Amino acid sequence: MSKNIDIFNILSGGERVTLECKKATKGVPASLWETYSAFANTYGGIILLGVVEHMEEMDNSKRFEIIGVEDADKIRKDLWNTVNSREKVNINLLYDDDIQTIDIDGKKIVAINIPRADYTVRPVYINNNLSRGTFKRNHEGDYHCTEQELKMMLRDANEAGNDGLLLEYYTMDDIDIPTLERFRQMFQTLHPEHQWNSSDHKEFLINFGGYTKNRRTGKEGLTMAGLLMFGKGLPVRERFDNLRMDYIDKSNLVGDQRYSDRLTYDGTWENNLFNFIRMIIPKLTRDLPHPFSMNGVIRIDDTLQAKAVREAVTNMVIHSDFMINGVLKVEKNDDCFVLTNPGLLKLPVEQIYKGGESKARNQRMQNMFRMIGYGENLGSGFPLILNAWNDKHWIKPELLEQPELLQVKLTLHIQNEPINEPINEPINEPINEHLSNRQIAIIMAIKKQPFLTRDDLAKEVGVSLATLKREISILRKNGYIGRGGSNKNGQWLLLKKICK
Repeated sequence: MSKNIDIFNILSGGERVTLECKKATKGVPASLWETYSAFANTYGGIILLGVVEHMEEMDNSKRFEIIGVEDADKIRKDLWNTVNSREKVNINLLYDDDIQTIDIDGKKIVAINIPRADYTVRPVYINNNLSRGTFKRNHEGDYHCTEQELKMMLRDANEAGNDGLLLEYYTMDDIDIPTLERFRQMFQTLHPEHQWNSSDHKEFLINFGGYTKNRRTGKEGLTMAGLLMFGKGLPVRERFDNLRMDYIDKSNLVGDQRYSDRLTYDGTWENNLFNFIRMIIPKLTRDLPHPFSMNGVIRIDDTLQAKAVREAVTNMVIHSDFMINGVLKVEKNDDCFVLTNPGLLKLPVEQIYKGGESKARNQRMQNMFRMIGYGENLGSGFPLILNAWNDKHWIKPELLEQPELLQVKLTLHIQNEPINEPINEPINEPINEHLSNRQIAIIMAIKKQPFLTRDDLAKEVGVSLATLKREISILRKNGYIGRGGSNKNGQWLLLKKICK
């Protein structure tokens, strides 16, 4: 937390998932620790003690009332004593500067910065009760984690990844040999002198982590990675009936067509991950620009953008949580690719954009893909995607976590970045009178990314969908913004300039 924290700047943004105000006049409210757990398990956030939020008030300048606390020193002491007590919270995430006293016109506010907990220490829970003391945060406030959310966090805390799990009673008989042989052929082409080329299929899978033996019990069999990557369709669907793989092409539609191509469970292919990835990548890359390029007498057909698409599809698989209900879905549109995978992000979005660190859930699959040329070195994959898109001046790829759906969505726009000017020229001079900071934030987000959906725009601005719709209605009524096209594929239009 900054030592010169600006309370008014924080409050001007209005309600959001990373801000909680509590009256707390006489002491630390019991509900604070639920918020501590919720912030730590979600995106982090700031708690302000001595501030009352009037939920019915729409104007931010009137919504938050600074009343102060009676004894800030005692509250700070109680906070430190409690956060260091394992009887209340299972881990202390706070540093010295994370609890501050701020004086505003003689009224003292206690500000507490709760960082997002690293995936290795989640879940953060209270009252020595993992099942009832673990909370997360959404636009409605703090809520008890479901059993599925708890299991997800506990699995993610395992640094060894998820895909090494021994699947009892699944053997080499459940492997689709033609699939495995295709993989081995690609491996041998890249590594012609590798000693694993002479191994039989079982030994080959053992070396890749696709087959294992429990030394204590003597049981052996396929791992999750082995079955999902190379298994026959029927055993894959039996063991992972919670998972679907779906590719749908909605580009170049004619008339009433709903899609021009689709790959799903239809009995025409063995439904494993390697086949799915191998079949959809050419479908995605064939319409990308392929400028003529030569290396000596050899034509180079691979491009930065094609490599980036392979990276994106590979990332979708290696970061998926295959233990929850979900769809591994790839959608091709005229203007974008949309990739969706089950599971949430182990790292913050901003850290992923920077690169330098990789925390794949499925490390054995990650290694399998890397050994056939799919997937970059650790932590460099997403920057590769960003660089490839920037090279074409395409709109920046959008990585969005959707906690309510327990999934992650990556949108790769195949169109140029809009110029940094209003889409429509303003009729009047620039104005921003009567606009709240929240409304200005919405306009600036639209200016930057006019193709955001309402859900994504709410996430970008940090408000609930209901709040966004209310603000959008006001902005449209007053002629600041408009919208062209459908809710899903349309774009926002800026009709007036504002003074930022």
